[in-house]
Amino acid sequence: QVQLVESGGGLVQAGGSLRLSCAASGRTVSNYAMGWFRQAPGKEREFVAAISRSGGSTSYADAVKGRFTISRDNAKNTVYLQMNSLKPEDTAVYYCAAGRVLAITPQYFNSWGQGTQVTVSS
Repeated sequence: QVQLVESGGGLVQAGGSLRLSCAASGRTVSNYAMGWFRQAPGKEREFVAAISRSGGSTSYADAVKGRFTISRDNAKNTVYLQMNSLKPEDTAVYYCAAGRVLAITPQYFNSWGQGTQVTVSS
């Protein structure tokens, strides 16, 4: 199983940007489709973005489309989430996940990181 560690979270003002990173170890990340999910206090975990093994296909939640970009560098075993034009409603713990297929629901991902907090102030 692949181990995932997220980084890059923090506190940012509305309109600002952050780039999250997800470093993989144990298995090469190129074997996996990758996804980002988030969970705000009192809410269920929700899909943010996903990318295929090669990076040729991506999928985004409507709430982040046009503002967030998922990418991957298989040579560095790392996946990224570039977040621009951040809004207070983007505040959540962001999780990186690995799965066998490109999907938008958590049950298709079987390896998860510990999460990184993103807080957007108004």
